[in-house]
Amino acid sequence: MTDMLVRLYDLPGDDAPVAPGVVVQRPLAADSHHVLAFVERHFAASAPGWVDECRCALAARPPTCFVAAEAGAVIGFACFDATARGLFGPVGVAPDARGRGVGRALLLACLRQMAADGYAYAVIGWAHSEAFYRRAVGAEPIAGSEPGLYAGRLRG
Repeated sequence: MTDMLVRLYDLPGDDAPVAPGVVVQRPLAADSHHVLAFVERHFAASAPGWVDECRCALAARPPTCFVAAEAGAVIGFACFDATARGLFGPVGVAPDARGRGVGRALLLACLRQMAADGYAYAVIGWAHSEAFYRRAVGAEPIAGSEPGLYAGRLRG
């Protein structure tokens, strides 16, 4: 997988529709344990570092994390500035909530906040679906970015 570059000054203007009843917001500090439990439950087996990256994003003030919730329960999350400044990710949506616009809404919430924070560009780290990011925000692969930032990760 490669990293991808997004022009934050050229983001889509639409409001990323999501299913009725789904709310995208920054979590409160008191909700951090719910967010971390969601990430652990749905993604720890396939992406063990995501819990740590999410914890870092939740610890920032304000948090550099957005969540999608339905009926008060977390159904998705997205982070930025967790592993490196200007880096979007990780992002994950519960399997039963996929295909409802949740991932795109979380992506746009983070990227729009990054633009508001003064970034002109964002890097999508280790993009799992290049086609999704191209379609959603016009992201382009960054040549030579594989294995990228995560090549030096510590091993157990």
